[in-house]
Amino acid sequence: MSICTLKVSLRSGAYADGPWEAVIEIDSSALLEDLHFAIQSALGFDNDHLYEFFIASTERSRDRVRFDDENGYLYEKTIEILHPLPDKKSLYYLFDYGDDWLFKVAKINRKEQAADPHATYPRVVREAGTKPTQYPDLDEDV
Repeated sequence: MSICTLKVSLRSGAYADGPWEAVIEIDSSALLEDLHFAIQSALGFDNDHLYEFFIASTERSRDRVRFDDENGYLYEKTIEILHPLPDKKSLYYLFDYGDDWLFKVAKINRKEQAADPHATYPRVVREAGTKPTQYPDLDEDV
């Protein structure tokens, strides 16, 4: 097993409360669907909404290559197939089309590393910032 190290950085979301990022080690042959579950686990989110990954120049670019449930690429494309990304392009992860949780996913190491035989993958190796809350308790005055 070859391990890929990815930095997942929160860009925006309905209840985002400051910056957050996590460094995740994952098998480079993992599917995008597996990366989705790894990010969900790192966040502590409920997996109850649609999601997609896309490659684009910017997070707002209309010129994007999408990987979603509709085209089935979530279940076919692996992390290693996507890298290296095209020049001046980034990988993004969009979860919940209503609350629009958007994350940038960047590969930190160009070279993959051998798996630690004592570790379980995927795993979060570092985290910084304020972890977002998917469904905060909103006090509403009636």
